[in-house]
Amino acid sequence: MPDLLRLEGVNTHIGQYHILQGVSFSVETNSLTMLLGRNGAGKTTCLRTIMGLWRASAGKVFFDGKEITRTATPDLARLGIAYVPENMGIFAGLTVRENLMLAARDGDPDDTRLERIFRLFPAMQKFWHSHAGNLSGGQKQMLAISRALMSRPKLVLFDEPSLGLAPNIVERTFEIIGQVRAEGATVVMVEQNALAALELSDRAYVMEQGQVSLSGTGQELLDNPHVQKAYLGG
Repeated sequence: MPDLLRLEGVNTHIGQYHILQGVSFSVETNSLTMLLGRNGAGKTTCLRTIMGLWRASAGKVFFDGKEITRTATPDLARLGIAYVPENMGIFAGLTVRENLMLAARDGDPDDTRLERIFRLFPAMQKFWHSHAGNLSGGQKQMLAISRALMSRPKLVLFDEPSLGLAPNIVERTFEIIGQVRAEGATVVMVEQNALAALELSDRAYVMEQGQVSLSGTGQELLDNPHVQKAYLGG
């Protein structure tokens, strides 16, 4: 499959701090790719740089055959990139419906799009007129993912989707992410639950001190002694 996303020697500075230091990797179309690493390794910075929330100070980012290094975040969303941030980023004072309508940039969504959301997340239909701030943690995560899917993205960036969720909700969240990929989207994910994420991944990249230090298929990294010791507790 061709690459949908490619980073070439990307550097990102935040103030005086040099976070990404020559990051290069590629993501195949309709694949699920994981970024693995300790806190502070640069994983979230990498996602935010792809999404244009932080600017690369050097290097290039390509999406769907076009360079997007200097493209503004709203334009990236229109090109087909969606971002589910670690803090979910929902509007607590708005209803579920209002949160989703804001994400439907091309007007009110058609019935087919809403049916897909309700099939994946029945709670979104149940709490359609409820304020998002009253939802449980798991329901808020489902809303954040639903909002990302409203724009029919080609690429979805997930930052720690299981953070703070109950184990049964974590399992359901991974099932949903697998379905998102199965229905045609490409997924890049940062995730603290390395074992579950690697089992789901087609390819994974280990980031250490702002650089990619290791890469392979999900299974290859599961079998890698360094990964096992550093990230899998054994």
